[in-house]
Amino acid sequence: MDHTRFVFLCIIKVTDKQSMSKNLVERIRNHDRRAMSELYQQYVGLLSSVCYRYVPSEDDAKDILQNSFVKIFTSLPQFEYRNEPSFEGWMVRVVVNEALHFLRDSKRLQFTDIQEAAAQLTDEEDPDTEHISADELHQLISQLPVGYRTVLNLYVFENYPHKRIAELLGIKEASSASQFHCAKRLLTKRIKALLNKRR
Repeated sequence: MDHTRFVFLCIIKVTDKQSMSKNLVERIRNHDRRAMSELYQQYVGLLSSVCYRYVPSEDDAKDILQNSFVKIFTSLPQFEYRNEPSFEGWMVRVVVNEALHFLRDSKRLQFTDIQEAAAQLTDEEDPDTEHISADELHQLISQLPVGYRTVLNLYVFENYPHKRIAELLGIKEASSASQFHCAKRLLTKRIKALLNKRR
């Protein structure tokens, strides 16, 4: 499957939300608790979905989210606000980093042996994803082995190159690429299996 097409298949739409204003950021910098609450309500949905992409456990994801908001609020004075997309991207990176710290500290970040996995998987053609929902896709991704899921998330959703992923996870660049390739093949296989059940 072509990487570009695969990325397109994995994009999950984010629900509409009110635009973030520089005024809100300034109010938070001035310790306005109401502004903090407004920011939380505005972004909790998006940032929760980021947590669950990396850590499907509800309790663990809630802890990561709470720690992330603490870091966001305490780091905001040093953040240079340019526009809403850059602000949103910065918050997502905070959450991703917190999730990776959790996976490393809890020793859950393990990688599947590529030779063993490759022997069990065959190359699959693109599945028909027209009749699969974003929630179903998210569920299938959450069921991938932790190493596969983490590399796939970093590559597809965070748009990190394999060199950067390797640095973040302490693995070789080639290992990151291999983990992604196997994740893609396994996910494609499971999407097809889900669609076949409906026939």
